[in-house]
Amino acid sequence: MTPARTDSERVELANTALYEAMERGDTAAMDRLWLNEPGADVSCVHPGWPVLRGRSEVLRSYALIMASTDYIQFFLTDVEVSVNGDTALVTCTENILSGGPAENEGELGPLVGQLVVATNVFRRSGDEWKVWSHHGSPVLAGREDDEDDAPGAEGDGAGPAEPTV
Repeated sequence: MTPARTDSERVELANTALYEAMERGDTAAMDRLWLNEPGADVSCVHPGWPVLRGRSEVLRSYALIMASTDYIQFFLTDVEVSVNGDTALVTCTENILSGGPAENEGELGPLVGQLVVATNVFRRSGDEWKVWSHHGSPVLAGREDDEDDAPGAEGDGAGPAEPTV
């Protein structure tokens, strides 16, 4: 693999490292990836969670998630990187595959898929790009008959049906 040459490439590598650390359950790597500068509080919104503020609170949340997740894998799509000076923005879709609770000890539970759209903000810290903020929002999947309720579609005109989860 050739080394990253541009800031955009470096930011994309830092973004990938964030998800790889999560997949491995590597709390030490997660600690190294998040910004740790005086006065630069980090923040995080996991899907369905309130805003977490402060480095210790954010890292604690990742440690809790990783400790309670037997298996997780991220397939990132729609990755867009924008760099402006010492700040960078990455938007992407997290296609998540995770293991649900196992019925029997020593077995992997059923695999569950989920889509999350994410925004990751990075700041340059020395020669490295560090995560400053993460925000993940779930993509709600609708029923197959939602197409009939789409705006402009024929149907009852009541709009989209309640999403199913």
